[in-house]
Amino acid sequence: MELIGVPTGSELTLELRLQSVSEGVLVSGSVTAPLEGECGRCLRPINTTTVVHLSELFAYPDSTTAETTDEDEVSRLEGDLLDLEPTLRDTVVLALPTNPVCREDCPGLCSECGVPWDDLPDDHSHEAVDPRWAALGKIKASEE
Repeated sequence: MELIGVPTGSELTLELRLQSVSEGVLVSGSVTAPLEGECGRCLRPINTTTVVHLSELFAYPDSTTAETTDEDEVSRLEGDLLDLEPTLRDTVVLALPTNPVCREDCPGLCSECGVPWDDLPDDHSHEAVDPRWAALGKIKASEE
């Protein structure tokens, strides 16, 4: 994702259970992955971990599932092997937040100066001059 993701080469922690079922092998469990990115409100770095639960059926080559589903609808066993990478990638990517925040109550950036609100004093403000009256401000400044 653009704002947050699993760094390339990171180690994932897998706690998986593989069960033989009538149609194939059911893989269920959890994946713990480190996340790096930036807050969608204040643009500060985010370094955290996520735990994602997964459950995926890997169908036997000649099972009823193979006959009743499309090729890309269900994962397939390749002999005695199963490829977890696409399943893990899809599960983790779908669990990533679309707008990550460093904390739930992050106030973001000041819309005028672009400084994070957390770094600004409580009385921070910008004088907003109505553009329709801006010409009068110039007259007043020239009189002084």
